[in-house]
Amino acid sequence: MANVAKKVSWSGLDLAEEPMGEVTPLLNGTGGTVLPPPRQFTHSSFLRIGRLSTVDLDDDDDVRELEVDVLRPFPNEIPHNEKLLSLKYESLDYDNSENQLFLEEERRINHTAQTVEIKRWIICAMIGILTGLVACFIDIVVENLARLKYQVVKDNIDKFTETGGLSFSLLLWATMNASFVMVGSIIVAFIEEGPMIHSGAIIAAGISQGRSTSLKKDFKIFEYFRRDTEKRDFVSAGAAAGVSAAFGAPVGGVLFSLEEGASFWNQFLTWRIFFASMISTFTLNSVLSVYNGNPWDLSSPGLINFGRFDTEKMGYTIQEIPIFIFMGVVGGILGAMFNALNCCLTMFRIRYIHRPCLQVVEAMLVGAVTATVGFVMIYCSRDCQPLQGNTVAHPLQLFCADGEYNSMATTFFNTPEKSVVSLFHDPPGSYNPMTLGMFTLMYFFLACWTYGLTVSAGVFIPSLLIGAAWGRLFGIALSLMTGGAIWADPGKYALMGAAAQLGGIVRMTLSLTVIMMEATGSVTYGFPIMLVLMTAKIVGDYFAEGLYDMHIQLQSIPFLHWEAPVTSHSLTAREVMSTPVTCLRRVEKVGTIVDMLSDTASNHNGFPVVESNPDTTQVAGLRGLVLRSQLIVLLKHKVFVERASLIQRRLKLKDFRDAYPRFPPIQSIHVSQDERECMMDLTEFMNPSPYTVPQEASLPRVFKLFRALGLRHLVVVDNRNEVSSWQWVLDREME
Repeated sequence: MANVAKKVSWSGLDLAEEPMGEVTPLLNGTGGTVLPPPRQFTHSSFLRIGRLSTVDLDDDDDVRELEVDVLRPFPNEIPHNEKLLSLKYESLDYDNSENQLFLEEERRINHTAQTVEIKRWIICAMIGILTGLVACFIDIVVENLARLKYQVVKDNIDKFTETGGLSFSLLLWATMNASFVMVGSIIVAFIEEGPMIHSGAIIAAGISQGRSTSLKKDFKIFEYFRRDTEKRDFVSAGAAAGVSAAFGAPVGGVLFSLEEGASFWNQFLTWRIFFASMISTFTLNSVLSVYNGNPWDLSSPGLINFGRFDTEKMGYTIQEIPIFIFMGVVGGILGAMFNALNCCLTMFRIRYIHRPCLQVVEAMLVGAVTATVGFVMIYCSRDCQPLQGNTVAHPLQLFCADGEYNSMATTFFNTPEKSVVSLFHDPPGSYNPMTLGMFTLMYFFLACWTYGLTVSAGVFIPSLLIGAAWGRLFGIALSLMTGGAIWADPGKYALMGAAAQLGGIVRMTLSLTVIMMEATGSVTYGFPIMLVLMTAKIVGDYFAEGLYDMHIQLQSIPFLHWEAPVTSHSLTAREVMSTPVTCLRRVEKVGTIVDMLSDTASNHNGFPVVESNPDTTQVAGLRGLVLRSQLIVLLKHKVFVERASLIQRRLKLKDFRDAYPRFPPIQSIHVSQDERECMMDLTEFMNPSPYTVPQEASLPRVFKLFRALGLRHLVVVDNRNEVSSWQWVLDREME
């Protein structure tokens, strides 16, 4: 899964000033983009540059007109159609504009190419170190807050168990849960925060640019990397470092970035990403070993370590292969159910819970309900286990006899990571089947409700915990049916259930296999984990999409899949070109450029440069392509032909990078009436060799060009190399 494209409004207008239409907010409801009312499209013109249309190539019927009512700024209900593409996301320019400035700089730094490569490695090391330190901070804070919360609640329950009044304990638990959740939700709703993968990507995006656009601080370093292509690669390294820090899995982090985080890959990028992942794991392990009082012990990397399995006693045999496949089927079905329920819930959130204050209230409600459900299940449970020989962090006696503890409480009075470890490694008999069944059922719905909340939470650990619970239950059932056979160990099947559940929800195979093996330190179970994950993915894909793909669609994010739609094979580039032509001459009037950039009806981001006679309307041959961002910078610096003698220095590529990535809107640039009559020479700044396709090219071929080359603009020309109808442009995803 690719990362989300950046959100920019080229018009520079507030949402209230945009033409009213359908609002498509983000998943968490923050913000919203007003889409212009869709029009009737034909096969000859159904894609408009800058305005992504509601085209469904799988539908043979013509796109019908939608009646859109005028909406209030915060309506009670926001109509939403996941087939619409949101204008709040803008594609990135991965293809370097090879104009004269770019080529001159490349020739100038050619002899220092090795220095540039060294800087890339330094940045990757900094990404790994900072991501590891952030992970350390999170781990220490979470551990201490969890210890404080569970100890206070446990002491309160122990006190009121003897004197009566357990309702006060319930109130205390729910209040503490809601309070912690409220703080985290406010940070997410009004500022920004995310899980470790997101945190690593943010760190990478900031470090690689050598400045902070939010803090308005420029450190004047790494200026060469201020472009979309370089940032994309470093963000991939940051995502891998985040996974590596979370699971102590450097190889798994690299594979996660390859499988889910980036669509473009090469050998040099692999080495740098692996280096960042390795540094992240080492930094985290080193700092935590010092914090835990074992400065030389580096054998337990990662925030989440599932402990080692005794594979000599718990191996697997050939007759267990069908059992693993069956568990994969169960995981795929449960994962599809989870995704379908969460999809309906997300649609409800988008329609009704779109204000930040409502999102915070919902998060607090979920926290209180989770505490209430946990308290009721612990209160009703009579699953008492002997305390001797157990290493339970917060044993709760409640109504159990002396020397015993409530087994249900161990699943709730622990962080989810430790609960997973206990389900993996606690000896047989530690859990009653009824306890595991009730916990699986309740936690399944609570996790489904939680994913998508305005909190910094992911789906990995909850999915693993659900799968570990029903997997251990499955292992107990096998042990009972086989008369206590040695191979039917509940912990082994808890591991397989965890892999099956997570694979059925997120549909990852390669990276998840390696992450599970690295987190458990067991290569022996590599083949069963692969088998379970592949089965879960195949079964889950039959019923519904993966959770990540589903949320990409629900958020109306423009995303190119790997293959072109089947029904596109009958179309050619001529049939999907946008008209009328919007071109610039090599030497163009400033007023024409300003009017074109200010036209909110066509937010084009790239313009063909042609040679044409100013006195005629006939369009001649294609000479290049110039970007909107380049035109903005040229207008800002008043690079006009008439002012050439007044300009003290020649514009350099650094001037464009200083404005990157938040180029000013055209409304912020003042152009006087006299300046509108000036001329602008685009020869030096346009890309003289843009990618082009003949108008007879098939749509799948055009799709492959976009997907493989990471294009944002593709010019359609006729047999005379003339831009006859305009370029076909598709906003694609950011890697």
